[in-house]
Amino acid sequence: MWKNENNKLYKSFEFKNFSEAFAFMTRVALEAEKMDHHPTWTNTYNKLEVWLSTHDAGDVVTDKDHALAAKIDKIHGKA
Repeated sequence: MWKNENNKLYKSFEFKNFSEAFAFMTRVALEAEKMDHHPTWTNTYNKLEVWLSTHDAGDVVTDKDHALAAKIDKIHGKA
């Protein structure tokens, strides 16, 4: 579940290994690029943390963030 923290949507993910985490990030990156809406994220081995906010709206959560979060969840469901 996405958490709204400090004007950002936040969620962490855990995968079997680095390859699975990286493959997921690649799929998310392709969708984010289509939306011209890019996440802030960190990856360490099999763990990924994602923060979403709309920079050109003053770094607050907007409909764009909720739309990207939904796409990320859909991608994760297929992983």
